[in-house]
Amino acid sequence: MTRFVEGVDRTQSILFPATLDEYVAEDNPVRVIEAFVDTLDLARLGFKGTTPAQTGRPSYHPGILLKIYVYGYLNRVQSSRRLENETRRNVELMWLTGHLSPDFKTIADFRKENGEAIRQTCRQFVMLCQQLNMLDGGEVAIDGSKFKAVNNRDKNFTERKLSARIEQVEESIGRYLEELERADRQPGLVSKVRVEHIKEKIASFKRQIEEFNELGKQLQETPDKQISLTDPDARSMATSGRGTGMVGYNVQTAVDTTHHLIVAHEVTNEGHDRAQLANMGVLAQESMRQENLTVMADRGYFNGPEIQACEQHGMTPLVPKSLTSGNRARGQFDKQDFVYLPESDEYRCPAGQRAIWRYSTIDKGNLIHKYWSSACPQCPIKSQCTTGVNRRIARWEHEDVLERMQTRLTKRTDMAIVRRSTVEHPFGTLKAWMGATHFLMKTLPKVRAEMSLHVLAYNMKRMMNIMGVEMLIAAMAE
Repeated sequence: MTRFVEGVDRTQSILFPATLDEYVAEDNPVRVIEAFVDTLDLARLGFKGTTPAQTGRPSYHPGILLKIYVYGYLNRVQSSRRLENETRRNVELMWLTGHLSPDFKTIADFRKENGEAIRQTCRQFVMLCQQLNMLDGGEVAIDGSKFKAVNNRDKNFTERKLSARIEQVEESIGRYLEELERADRQPGLVSKVRVEHIKEKIASFKRQIEEFNELGKQLQETPDKQISLTDPDARSMATSGRGTGMVGYNVQTAVDTTHHLIVAHEVTNEGHDRAQLANMGVLAQESMRQENLTVMADRGYFNGPEIQACEQHGMTPLVPKSLTSGNRARGQFDKQDFVYLPESDEYRCPAGQRAIWRYSTIDKGNLIHKYWSSACPQCPIKSQCTTGVNRRIARWEHEDVLERMQTRLTKRTDMAIVRRSTVEHPFGTLKAWMGATHFLMKTLPKVRAEMSLHVLAYNMKRMMNIMGVEMLIAAMAE
């Protein structure tokens, strides 16, 4: 064939490079992995096996296994069996490991037994980014996203799901019993084989109901009334689509708005974000070593005590409030139409009347003050305000925290765009790397270790894009 690019003759002898190092270019990302892992004090980070046993078969150094995993997650190869295959055929991994090829069980056990040390390794890379002045922006965006667990939806049970499954099984038993009755009335219409099959199915369904009833007893003993059979820590969570959900984990990240590095992350099995703002903010403060930090989040994080906790830790929170006022939906005045007067501790209503303090109460652990005006019954615009006798206004004891934040939000008109463009892209990238099945491991501690490997790989690739491979290696050597 002419006018085509031609390959070499398979029978022709080839003179390969003299050393394995010549196969790996100086700007190959695998050299960053080598440089980073070699700078770590693995024993201080808590890795097992850093001191070899005096007897028995020699073990693999934990640094070798850590390099294999960082390379795997950097190249979308998370399975221990696939990593074992790569060590035998991948020139980059041969270079990285010194041509060692641990079996998949050794590779898998390393990840399973060194979860906390792997998380500390991820933090070490964030600290390296901080030392290289990559985290000096002073702003982070916080968000959460649902990631699938190993647990299938059919292996997760809530009270509602369990009752629905029992009802389905009972309906199936009823249909088979009707068929048996028909066979008794007209024996010629149903074969003996079919009758035996029906009896086996009915017995199987009855065993299922017994198992479901036992699960129901266990369900009552759990704090959140939910059981997952494959991964006991995975939980059923609602997603953004109406009527949809998944069994998995809620992954929280704090992303630097300047260089878009993930400075802190956490994995929880709570299906909402309302209690995560202060915790993620504190983790970001520790990673960036900045107390006066601005934290941005979406409406799902709006929670008075959490916002107050952020201020107490020296942070500046920016979290919009969800507009869920029933009065506003009915075309009436909502709380925003009432002006608080701090000097007299009262509200001025849209009609110009004063709503004074009446009493205080405790609601969900928060001290709430109640205000209303005596002029409400005679007010000419009462129909625009309330259908009750008086329009009552509730005020949290630390409402001034929320008011200050609202003032800041009115000045930061770009907050929503900055937050969205900062924190949502890493989630999309991570899920694309993970594939259809997000997590491979079970239980919360192991899933956290797996997530740390993903975050470490993401940050490492991000730093290589910002600085370049050779400059990053040189910076690690200093």
